[in-house]
Amino acid sequence: MSEVPVLSFGMEGPLSKWTNVMKGWQYRWFVLDQETGLLSYYTSKEKMVRGSRRGCVRLKGAVIGIDDEDDSTFTITCDNKMFHFQARDSDERGQWVKALEDIILRHSHQQYLFKSPKNTSSINDFERKLTEADAYLQLLINQAESLEAKMQTVNTDQENVKQEQVLSTAKSMIESIKQAIVLLQVAKTTLYPMNGIIQSDLGDEASSADNPSSLRQSTTSGNHPNDSATAQPLRMEQSSIESPIRTQIRSDLIPTVSYSSSEDEEFFDVDEYQSDEEVTKRLNGAEKERTESFSKYDESEDEDDVIDCEKHGSVITHLLSQVRLGMDLTKVVLPTFILETRSALEMYADFFAHPDLFSTISTLDDPKERMIQVLRWYVSAFHAGRKGSVAKKPYNPIIGETFLCYWDVDPENTDKNDLTTDGPVPWAPKNTVSFIGEQVSHHPPISAFYAECYNTQMAFNAHLWTKSKFLGLSIGVDMIGQACVSDLKHEEDYIMTFPSGYGRSILTVPWFEMGGKCQILCNKTGFSAQMAFHTKPFYGGKRHRITAEVFHVSDSKKPILSVQGEWNGVMYSKGSNGKYDVPFVDTKSMKIIKKKLKPLPNQGEYESRRLWKDVTLHLKSKDMDQATEAKHFLEQRQRNEAKERKEAGTTWQHKHFHEDGEIFVYNHHLQSRKSKTKEESSTS
Repeated sequence: MSEVPVLSFGMEGPLSKWTNVMKGWQYRWFVLDQETGLLSYYTSKEKMVRGSRRGCVRLKGAVIGIDDEDDSTFTITCDNKMFHFQARDSDERGQWVKALEDIILRHSHQQYLFKSPKNTSSINDFERKLTEADAYLQLLINQAESLEAKMQTVNTDQENVKQEQVLSTAKSMIESIKQAIVLLQVAKTTLYPMNGIIQSDLGDEASSADNPSSLRQSTTSGNHPNDSATAQPLRMEQSSIESPIRTQIRSDLIPTVSYSSSEDEEFFDVDEYQSDEEVTKRLNGAEKERTESFSKYDESEDEDDVIDCEKHGSVITHLLSQVRLGMDLTKVVLPTFILETRSALEMYADFFAHPDLFSTISTLDDPKERMIQVLRWYVSAFHAGRKGSVAKKPYNPIIGETFLCYWDVDPENTDKNDLTTDGPVPWAPKNTVSFIGEQVSHHPPISAFYAECYNTQMAFNAHLWTKSKFLGLSIGVDMIGQACVSDLKHEEDYIMTFPSGYGRSILTVPWFEMGGKCQILCNKTGFSAQMAFHTKPFYGGKRHRITAEVFHVSDSKKPILSVQGEWNGVMYSKGSNGKYDVPFVDTKSMKIIKKKLKPLPNQGEYESRRLWKDVTLHLKSKDMDQATEAKHFLEQRQRNEAKERKEAGTTWQHKHFHEDGEIFVYNHHLQSRKSKTKEESSTS
């Protein structure tokens, strides 16, 4: 029999642990540290080397239990929990029990070498000051941007040089403050790990120091922790490396309670390194396993608001340790559990959740009323784009991915046989608002989308791409691009821009808000609208505030309409009494018209819901491991196809849009179809 290696800091080796997730025995690699009094465990020895701990048992005051009728199992009871373990035989169990009892006795008669801080107010003060520093940083950034804008109007070289020096100093200070905030944030999460998870910073040498292929996993068909008659033996292995866990555990705080990953759902690493050979093997296997059965897919659009970031603290902290303030997050692999169950293309489609506001713009005779209606539709569009108060990230669309749908604006008067066969959605009736979106580029990630209402001669064409930045305590997403609402009846175009989005409190319960100034401009009529999405100030203030004003070129200082309120709530316009008491938009009472799609089996292979169906299915069933696998399959296939095009010297061909200068235009825009029909009728 191979003995369990007894080391100077304790002992380590494999045991089986009963897990409530699988309702059975699971192989784990255990490390017993006599100085900290912790029994830590990992999914494998390799994960132990990397410091990816799955759970730990705090041994101070613990009680060991054994069963005389079963010579291989034992229990540890502590912190009002009972943990069940299984060794290979009675001898191995004896080694572990003896070592555990010695450490329990030692730590029951002395204080911890390291204690968790009891002064929680100091931690709260630290967090408050850190948040306050982030708020002041945003003010400094705004001032620097204002100075940079002011420099555009400077006429003298001497004054310009002075302001450039001030701006350069300000930018250097901003970068220093950013770095300080990140370091403080990472330091806090290291000293006070979430859910007791302690992080390590191991180099490549430690990661490759052991060969995981030598590990053996044991399971049992028993239905109870003590039912181990069919348990397979575990091969004990002599440790040949200097375990980094000794230094890691001793240099960190002791968790206040024992914890186990099996108390909640299992969660595995998001994106581990794999060789090209391994990736190809996994892709081939995943291709065979991908099913065309849609019976389990839930097409409901309800979104689960709950994200327990503390439960996934190790992943968030791992992500934080790899990013820098201001860093573009486009290429950063984010953990699967923060995803919402829809593609970004479908999120853009949700801007038309109130299609009646869009389709009726051209029915108004007064150009001022048309501008006000465009503004009303614009400010009402954003609340439906968010499925809940918790910030989640939609899927990054795959190049060539499409999303098609329509909204029935007036079901009672819709002729379902009168279809827009030459439009974006050929199976949509003419009295509806139809939508098509396509991912036209991967780097940068550009989405193009188009919508129209054939009967009212309204069209919408847009292209957007997102640029995400890490801001320390937040993640900022800039919406780069523009949209054009076309009223073909009156030959008017309304050019509009979009606000930035922010994911706040990314280490606790993330929430979403928007910020920035946007505009809507109609050159033909001279009307314009200026909108400001206000982020919540550090002291006081409300979330989700928006203000908007409509102007005419004849008087650019006096607004003809002023609006304020919450973009996901109620917005009021200013009345004749000077008060904002006239309802303008009430998103809480407005009915969201659900979009209509083809049944999933009838959708094309690259239509969003069918393309992402496996990821969505596993996310809704809380199977993060399978969701990550399905997501990785799609992303790896996209990378492989891009590599093949590069080697063949070919470029991606867009399906429904074409480039026109710096914008993407739908190939069969309603305007071009109307013009073509007019020409054909005149020639005939």
